[in-house]
Amino acid sequence: MDRRFHDRSEAGRVLAEKLSDYADAPDVLVLALPRGGVPVAYEVARALRAPLDVFVVRKLGVPEHEELAMGAIASGGVRVVNDHVVRMLNIPDAAVDRVAALEGAELRRRERAYRGDRPPPSVRGRRVILIDDGLATGSTMRAAAAALRRQEPAEIVVAVPVSAEETCDEFRTEVDRVICAMTPEPFRAVGMWYEDFSQTTDAEVHELLDRAAREAAARPSAAPGEPIAPPAWRH
Repeated sequence: MDRRFHDRSEAGRVLAEKLSDYADAPDVLVLALPRGGVPVAYEVARALRAPLDVFVVRKLGVPEHEELAMGAIASGGVRVVNDHVVRMLNIPDAAVDRVAALEGAELRRRERAYRGDRPPPSVRGRRVILIDDGLATGSTMRAAAAALRRQEPAEIVVAVPVSAEETCDEFRTEVDRVICAMTPEPFRAVGMWYEDFSQTTDAEVHELLDRAAREAAARPSAAPGEPIAPPAWRH
Protein backbone atom coordinates (compact mmCIF):
# COMPACT_ATOMS: atom_id res chain seq x y z
CA MET A 1 0.00 0.00 0.00
CA ASP A 2 1.69 3.18 -1.21
CA ARG A 3 -1.34 5.41 -1.45
CA ARG A 4 -2.19 8.19 0.95
CA PHE A 5 -4.51 7.60 3.90
CA HIS A 6 -7.64 9.71 3.90
CA ASP A 7 -7.10 10.66 7.56
CA ARG A 8 -5.77 9.29 10.83
CA SER A 9 -8.91 7.24 11.44
CA GLU A 10 -8.47 5.33 8.20
CA ALA A 11 -4.79 4.90 9.00
CA GLY A 12 -5.75 3.39 12.35
CA ARG A 13 -8.10 0.88 10.74
CA VAL A 14 -5.37 -0.21 8.33
CA LEU A 15 -2.85 -0.49 11.17
CA ALA A 16 -5.30 -2.52 13.25
CA GLU A 17 -5.31 -5.23 10.58
CA LYS A 18 -1.57 -5.64 11.09
CA LEU A 19 -2.09 -6.10 14.82
CA SER A 20 -4.98 -8.57 14.73
CA ASP A 21 -3.03 -11.20 16.68
CA TYR A 22 -3.37 -8.98 19.77
CA ALA A 23 -7.18 -8.95 19.64
CA ASP A 24 -9.04 -9.83 22.86
CA ALA A 25 -5.81 -10.43 24.79
CA PRO A 26 -6.34 -9.45 28.45
CA ASP A 27 -2.78 -8.17 28.95
CA VAL A 28 -2.72 -5.79 25.96
CA LEU A 29 -2.77 -2.02 26.47
CA VAL A 30 -2.84 0.52 23.62
CA LEU A 31 -1.02 3.77 24.37
CA ALA A 32 -1.15 6.75 22.03
CA LEU A 33 1.36 9.55 21.70
CA PRO A 34 -0.80 12.67 21.80
CA ARG A 35 -2.05 14.38 19.99
CA GLY A 36 -1.80 12.95 16.47
CA GLY A 37 -1.44 9.37 17.62
CA VAL A 38 -4.77 9.33 19.44
CA PRO A 39 -7.16 9.04 16.45
CA VAL A 40 -4.96 6.26 15.05
CA ALA A 41 -4.77 4.43 18.38
CA TYR A 42 -8.50 4.77 19.00
CA GLU A 43 -9.25 2.71 15.88
CA VAL A 44 -6.62 0.13 16.85
CA ALA A 45 -7.93 -0.22 20.41
CA ARG A 46 -11.49 -0.50 19.15
CA ALA A 47 -10.59 -3.25 16.66
CA LEU A 48 -8.52 -5.18 19.19
CA ARG A 49 -11.07 -4.64 21.98
CA ALA A 50 -8.24 -3.35 24.16
CA PRO A 51 -8.08 -0.44 26.61
CA LEU A 52 -6.77 2.88 25.32
CA ASP A 53 -4.83 5.58 27.11
CA VAL A 54 -2.25 8.23 26.31
CA PHE A 55 1.46 8.16 27.02
CA VAL A 56 2.56 11.75 27.30
CA VAL A 57 6.24 12.22 26.54
CA ARG A 58 8.32 15.35 26.23
CA LYS A 59 11.73 15.22 24.63
CA LEU A 60 14.52 17.00 26.51
CA GLY A 61 16.34 18.90 23.79
CA VAL A 62 19.96 19.99 24.09
CA PRO A 63 20.03 23.74 24.84
CA GLU A 64 20.40 25.71 21.57
CA HIS A 65 20.14 22.42 19.65
CA GLU A 66 16.64 21.37 20.69
CA GLU A 67 16.24 18.87 17.84
CA LEU A 68 18.91 16.69 19.50
CA ALA A 69 17.46 14.71 22.41
CA MET A 70 19.46 14.42 25.61
CA GLY A 71 16.62 12.59 27.33
CA ALA A 72 12.89 12.54 27.92
CA ILE A 73 10.25 12.78 30.59
CA ALA A 74 7.03 10.83 30.36
CA SER A 75 3.76 9.85 31.99
CA GLY A 76 4.15 8.25 35.39
CA GLY A 77 6.99 10.49 36.55
CA VAL A 78 9.57 8.76 34.36
CA ARG A 79 12.77 10.60 33.43
CA VAL A 80 15.36 9.15 31.07
CA VAL A 81 18.72 10.79 30.32
CA ASN A 82 20.89 9.88 27.34
CA ASP A 83 24.22 9.63 29.14
CA HIS A 84 26.14 9.36 25.87
CA VAL A 85 24.85 12.70 24.58
CA VAL A 86 25.27 14.39 27.96
CA ARG A 87 28.88 13.23 28.29
CA MET A 88 29.78 13.93 24.68
CA LEU A 89 28.54 17.53 24.87
CA ASN A 90 29.60 18.03 28.50
CA ILE A 91 26.12 19.17 29.51
CA PRO A 92 25.96 20.02 33.23
CA ASP A 93 23.28 18.45 35.42
CA ALA A 94 21.85 21.90 36.10
CA ALA A 95 21.15 22.40 32.40
CA VAL A 96 19.35 19.06 32.19
CA ASP A 97 17.31 20.00 35.26
CA ARG A 98 16.30 23.36 33.74
CA VAL A 99 15.08 21.80 30.51
CA ALA A 100 13.28 19.04 32.43
CA ALA A 101 11.50 21.64 34.57
CA LEU A 102 10.27 23.54 31.52
CA GLU A 103 9.13 20.44 29.70
CA GLY A 104 7.63 19.09 32.90
CA ALA A 105 5.25 22.02 33.09
CA GLU A 106 3.95 21.24 29.59
CA LEU A 107 3.73 17.53 30.35
CA ARG A 108 1.65 18.20 33.46
CA ARG A 109 -0.62 20.54 31.50
CA ARG A 110 -1.24 17.82 28.94
CA GLU A 111 -1.75 15.18 31.61
CA ARG A 112 -4.42 17.33 33.26
CA ALA A 113 -6.02 18.14 29.93
CA TYR A 114 -6.17 14.55 28.71
CA ARG A 115 -6.56 12.52 31.88
CA GLY A 116 -7.97 14.84 34.52
CA ASP A 117 -7.57 13.25 37.97
CA ARG A 118 -7.34 9.70 36.63
CA PRO A 119 -3.85 8.19 37.22
CA PRO A 120 -1.89 6.70 34.33
CA PRO A 121 -2.47 2.97 33.78
CA SER A 122 -0.07 0.40 35.14
CA VAL A 123 2.03 -1.10 32.35
CA ARG A 124 4.16 -3.49 34.40
CA GLY A 125 3.92 -6.98 32.94
CA ARG A 126 1.61 -5.94 30.10
CA ARG A 127 2.06 -6.02 26.35
CA VAL A 128 1.97 -2.38 25.33
CA ILE A 129 1.29 -1.16 21.79
CA LEU A 130 2.75 2.33 21.45
CA ILE A 131 1.16 4.25 18.57
CA ASP A 132 1.77 7.49 16.69
CA ASP A 133 0.55 8.73 13.31
CA GLY A 134 3.94 8.14 11.70
CA LEU A 135 7.71 8.06 12.12
CA ALA A 136 10.13 10.41 10.42
CA THR A 137 13.31 10.61 12.52
CA GLY A 138 11.59 8.69 15.31
CA SER A 139 13.10 10.82 18.10
CA THR A 140 9.85 11.28 20.06
CA MET A 141 8.88 7.62 19.75
CA ARG A 142 12.40 6.59 20.74
CA ALA A 143 12.15 8.72 23.87
CA ALA A 144 8.72 7.27 24.63
CA ALA A 145 9.93 3.70 24.25
CA ALA A 146 12.92 4.34 26.52
CA ALA A 147 10.70 5.91 29.16
CA LEU A 148 8.14 3.12 28.89
CA ARG A 149 10.83 0.46 29.29
CA ARG A 150 11.56 1.84 32.77
CA GLN A 151 8.06 0.75 33.82
CA GLU A 152 8.81 -2.91 33.00
CA PRO A 153 6.17 -3.93 30.46
CA ALA A 154 6.29 -7.50 29.20
CA GLU A 155 6.54 -6.32 25.59
CA ILE A 156 6.80 -3.00 23.77
CA VAL A 157 5.33 -2.87 20.29
CA VAL A 158 5.86 0.28 18.22
CA ALA A 159 3.10 0.55 15.61
CA VAL A 160 2.58 3.31 13.05
CA PRO A 161 0.68 3.64 9.77
CA VAL A 162 3.63 5.11 7.86
CA SER A 163 7.35 5.45 8.42
CA ALA A 164 10.62 6.15 6.74
CA GLU A 165 12.00 2.69 5.98
CA GLU A 166 15.33 3.38 7.67
CA THR A 167 13.64 4.60 10.84
CA CYS A 168 11.36 1.58 10.96
CA ASP A 169 14.36 -0.72 10.61
CA GLU A 170 16.26 1.07 13.39
CA PHE A 171 13.47 0.40 15.87
CA ARG A 172 13.75 -3.36 15.37
CA THR A 173 16.78 -3.35 17.67
CA GLU A 174 15.22 -0.96 20.21
CA VAL A 175 11.84 -2.51 21.02
CA ASP A 176 10.33 -5.99 20.98
CA ARG A 177 8.31 -5.60 17.80
CA VAL A 178 7.78 -2.94 15.13
CA ILE A 179 4.79 -2.66 12.82
CA CYS A 180 4.98 -0.07 10.05
CA ALA A 181 1.95 -0.45 7.79
CA MET A 182 3.81 1.14 4.92
CA THR A 183 7.32 2.48 4.29
CA PRO A 184 7.03 4.42 1.03
CA GLU A 185 10.05 5.59 -0.92
CA PRO A 186 10.75 8.45 -1.19
CA PHE A 187 9.28 9.21 2.22
CA ARG A 188 9.90 12.96 2.75
CA ALA A 189 7.45 13.60 5.61
CA VAL A 190 4.64 11.91 7.57
CA GLY A 191 2.05 14.49 6.50
CA MET A 192 2.59 13.74 2.81
CA TRP A 193 0.90 10.37 3.29
CA TYR A 194 -2.40 11.78 4.58
CA GLU A 195 -5.01 13.62 2.55
CA ASP A 196 -6.18 15.23 5.80
CA PHE A 197 -3.31 15.86 8.21
CA SER A 198 -4.95 18.68 10.13
CA GLN A 199 -3.81 19.12 13.71
CA THR A 200 -5.57 16.98 16.29
CA THR A 201 -7.00 19.20 19.03
CA ASP A 202 -7.15 18.68 22.77
CA ALA A 203 -10.93 18.49 22.44
CA GLU A 204 -10.65 15.63 19.95
CA VAL A 205 -8.29 13.79 22.31
CA HIS A 206 -10.80 14.27 25.15
CA GLU A 207 -13.66 12.95 23.06
CA LEU A 208 -11.84 9.88 21.76
CA LEU A 209 -10.50 8.83 25.17
CA ASP A 210 -13.92 9.31 26.71
CA ARG A 211 -15.55 7.30 23.93
CA ALA A 212 -12.95 4.52 24.30
CA ALA A 213 -13.61 4.33 28.04
CA ARG A 214 -17.37 4.06 27.49
CA GLU A 215 -16.89 1.33 24.91
CA ALA A 216 -14.54 -0.56 27.23
CA ALA A 217 -17.13 -0.36 30.01
CA ALA A 218 -19.71 -1.92 27.72
CA ARG A 219 -17.56 -4.91 26.80
CA PRO A 220 -18.49 -8.03 28.78
CA SER A 221 -15.04 -9.57 28.37
CA ALA A 222 -12.94 -6.73 29.76
CA ALA A 223 -9.68 -7.71 31.39
CA PRO A 224 -9.41 -7.76 35.20
CA GLY A 225 -8.98 -4.22 36.41
CA GLU A 226 -10.45 -2.84 33.21
CA PRO A 227 -12.25 -0.91 31.96
CA ILE A 228 -10.92 2.40 33.12
CA ALA A 229 -13.48 4.83 34.43
CA PRO A 230 -14.48 7.57 32.01
CA PRO A 231 -12.16 10.50 32.74
CA ALA A 232 -13.42 13.64 34.43
CA TRP A 233 -11.96 16.16 32.01
CA ARG A 234 -10.72 19.50 33.22
CA HIS A 235 -11.27 22.35 30.81
